[in-house]
Amino acid sequence: MKLPKELKDKSDLGGSAKNRECSIQGCGEVAIRSLSENAWKNYVENSGLKYNKNSRHKIYLCKIHYSQSNKYRKSQEKNFQKKGFLDDSIAVRKGKWDF
Repeated sequence: MKLPKELKDKSDLGGSAKNRECSIQGCGEVAIRSLSENAWKNYVENSGLKYNKNSRHKIYLCKIHYSQSNKYRKSQEKNFQKKGFLDDSIAVRKGKWDF
């Protein structure tokens, strides 16, 4: 019989109880995030950080390094953000109905 999530010990949960070190070279802090290497590799490298690769294809980041790479990720996503549909429709309407 499975116990509800609230009654389980934290040690029973898979990855949350493990204390992993940050994957960034020269950092020995405890990691707070484990991120997919495929999704975050470019963000981490382009933010100026070098990380140690592991066999699980995960990047473990401490709080400081996660905030650095997340700032870079958000700045890149802001550049490729879609415009609102109202802005596009007004531009089309002006061109189509303007005689």
